[in-house]
Amino acid sequence: MGETQTINLMGIEMPAGKDPASVYRRIQMMEQLTERSMTIPGINYDIGMDAIVGLIPVVGDIFGVAMGAYIVWEARNLGMSKWHVSRMIGNVAIDGVIGFVPLVGDVADFAFRSNSRNLKIVKNYLSKHHPHVTVVDC
Repeated sequence: MGETQTINLMGIEMPAGKDPASVYRRIQMMEQLTERSMTIPGINYDIGMDAIVGLIPVVGDIFGVAMGAYIVWEARNLGMSKWHVSRMIGNVAIDGVIGFVPLVGDVADFAFRSNSRNLKIVKNYLSKHHPHVTVVDC
């Protein structure tokens, strides 16, 4: 009893529960994958799959929006208010719309990190509504 169930997704252990701690961990893992999973050598700047895949016209932008939508869906499962969820949808929408503009969208993927912004919204929500959930930055 008290054990967290996990699923193995491509060799990565992810929490499978619906509790706030498991949901937060999945959101955190997705944010890390999409926004800061690797570092550009020499300038020490973190980038993720969103910026890399975003270089592929249309398909990359659809991928970015889909991953951002997953984070919003997970956050909605926490019972967040419509206001918080709307802000998160807005962040994904801005990232998606700008992403479809050639070159400008590619540069924006490096600067406007919608998933990181949304993770911050989730952290703030959890600290107020689920203070028993330990929020640890990776």
